[in-house]
Amino acid sequence: MVEWGMYEEINRLKSKKNALIPILHIIQERYGYIPENVVDILSKELNLSKAEVWGVITFYSDFRLEPPGRHIIKVCRSEACLAMGGQILQEHIKNKLGIGFGQTTNDGMFTLEDIYCFGNCACAPSVMVDGKLYGRAFPERIDAIIESILRKGVKGNGK
Repeated sequence: MVEWGMYEEINRLKSKKNALIPILHIIQERYGYIPENVVDILSKELNLSKAEVWGVITFYSDFRLEPPGRHIIKVCRSEACLAMGGQILQEHIKNKLGIGFGQTTNDGMFTLEDIYCFGNCACAPSVMVDGKLYGRAFPERIDAIIESILRKGVKGNGK
């Protein structure tokens, strides 16, 4: 699964202190997730145990072990967003998509992730869709965003 160019990236960074996390970010940026066979490769190349590599991958919520959906929805679960209706929003999105946090819809269209603070507390509740931050993201607004994505997908303009 890992292509030759990835080995060049690993070799370029492996001599740097704490190279594992930057390398994992590069791999995820390229593939959208961390392929399982990367653990063996990084373990050997960085002289780390497989447990150390797995530990870093599973500790940081930014890393994924499965390919994500074409559109990623991140929902803030911090106190400020919860106080402004975030719990209702979370349940609404889960019900609308039919998935929980860390899951992808069966059609591969959406992945739902939880985040603990975007730093957008004054505009709570906050949601990020495909890297764009939305404040005051109440259910009606999220419905409109999701419907817009679905319309574009039907027209062939989706990812």
